[in-house]
Amino acid sequence: MSEAFRNWAGNQSATPAEIRTPASAEEVARAVRDAAAAGRRVRMVGSGHSFTGVALTDGVLLRPGALTGIRETGDGEVTAAAGTTLAAFNEELHRRGLALANMGDITAQTLAGAVQTGTHGTGRHSGGLADQVTAMELVLADGEIVTVRDGGQGRIRDGVSEQDLFDAARVGLGALGVVTALTFRVEPSFLLRGDRRPMAIGDVLGSLDELAAGNDHLDFYWLPHTDACLVKRNNRDPGPADPPGGFRRWLDERFLENTAFGALCALGARLPGLIPRLNAVSAAALTASARTDASYRIFATVREVRFLEMEYAIPREHLGRALRETRDLIERRGWRITFPIEVRVTPPSGAWLSTAYGRPSAYIACHVYRATPNPAYFEEVEEIMTGLGGRPHWGKLHTRDAAYLSAAYPRFADFRALRDALDPGRVFANDYLDTVLGSASRP
Repeated sequence: MSEAFRNWAGNQSATPAEIRTPASAEEVARAVRDAAAAGRRVRMVGSGHSFTGVALTDGVLLRPGALTGIRETGDGEVTAAAGTTLAAFNEELHRRGLALANMGDITAQTLAGAVQTGTHGTGRHSGGLADQVTAMELVLADGEIVTVRDGGQGRIRDGVSEQDLFDAARVGLGALGVVTALTFRVEPSFLLRGDRRPMAIGDVLGSLDELAAGNDHLDFYWLPHTDACLVKRNNRDPGPADPPGGFRRWLDERFLENTAFGALCALGARLPGLIPRLNAVSAAALTASARTDASYRIFATVREVRFLEMEYAIPREHLGRALRETRDLIERRGWRITFPIEVRVTPPSGAWLSTAYGRPSAYIACHVYRATPNPAYFEEVEEIMTGLGGRPHWGKLHTRDAAYLSAAYPRFADFRALRDALDPGRVFANDYLDTVLGSASRP
């Protein structure tokens, strides 16, 4: 049988024994019970935007394409089926005059996939997607369908409270249950003013605290082998809207940031010695721009050039040191890196396995062109990040295991205890979860 699932980057694939496309929580429950009875494992995939093997299975693979759409709207909350993409969800919210407070820059992911892997944006006061979830519907390993809500006082079963399962399952990696619906806290639609300006990396490093404190959403990219950064400041704006015209949007989002950048990456792959000069050309082309538009249109970007990515969350106070050490490492090792390094910040999170759990966090994301992987680059940057107490993004490449992660997350043992209680037979396990959570079940 040929592979049935391949991720966006092309570095992960699966050939399951069976594929199902459930259209309801009841059909998911039936699939889970059938898998358990047959001694098979089961996973629900998303849209394939994780670089790790978090979604893979050799057992029953559930596709999310029939679990889509808005279920309910009211009282500052919206409930949607788990397979709804962020792009579709945001369009529906906007049509209803609503919006998420914050989001990442990719909208191809399913809601469940993005939340379960801890997808985040950048924000001074607003956290990642999991921090905007107020309730979840899950199918447990025995086929029971449960709904858990923030502040809920119920008990799922002996030793498992509703609140604990909510806090654990928000970033649950699919290890505690199959998510079939999510409820998000929403607010009235708002405009963002997106301001993009080139700055020297020395100036950025010298004003990190001011930049982070002075903007609703700060995101910046440093271009290796240059002193150039592109700093993106997104702030709420009373309007009026001032979106780019159709041609300008195509020029910026399609041609310059994808077609032309992809051509530079391909040239650099053939002639790596040219990369510093190619990056210098890119740096010289950076210009200031600004636009005001509906929030989700400012948050989102178009990513067509295929890449591999590693991202670490570190304590916010270590950001300057981490960037300086990464810059020095690249130059010392003589690597030729085409892709910019991206930096974002978030407030603390209450989700047990959120990379921002319990601390203000900064994120450093390293990318390489898909055609020219550089494992040594990721491994040595990873050493810098882990030396600063870093936590790897669950959906992006890393080499950490349960031994490391148990020390990095204060509630890690509690999460594993919940997993033992809810899935002792490891119906939802796979190789990735065996590595990051450990494979042993409860005696």
